[in-house]
Amino acid sequence: MSNFVITNVINTVAKLNEIHNYMNKKLLITGAVFGIIGIILGAFAAHGLKELISEASLQSFETGVRYQMYHAFLLLILGSVPVIPEKAKKTIYILLVVGVLFFSGSIYGLATNTLTSVDFTKIALITPLGGLLLIMVWVIMLINFLKLKADN
Repeated sequence: MSNFVITNVINTVAKLNEIHNYMNKKLLITGAVFGIIGIILGAFAAHGLKELISEASLQSFETGVRYQMYHAFLLLILGSVPVIPEKAKKTIYILLVVGVLFFSGSIYGLATNTLTSVDFTKIALITPLGGLLLIMVWVIMLINFLKLKADN
């Protein structure tokens, strides 16, 4: 009977560790992809868009890149540290990905609106929604940090 219990406990711990590793891998991969795309878009803005859009639009585009990069780094850090619980990491991941897509993505569209036949001004309201989602990510992290027990 005790071997059965020990085996089940070991299997459960192994399964939980596998799930934890999967989430961290997902965070790290997404952070790396956001970083790669951010670098490409930043270079595109500096070298390809400079002559095509206004200075104000270029600055807006660069803001989108900057916030995407901030959150790429956050994903890389979050996937590397054990202090945030798994459930919170999942929530943060979803909010952050959707937040970056809404915030930075809509800024990219709005900044380059004059270059396409698509009217991105119709989606302008998702920019602040994306920003709100990103703020929620930081609030969730703060709440989880406040829950941490101090080491004695």
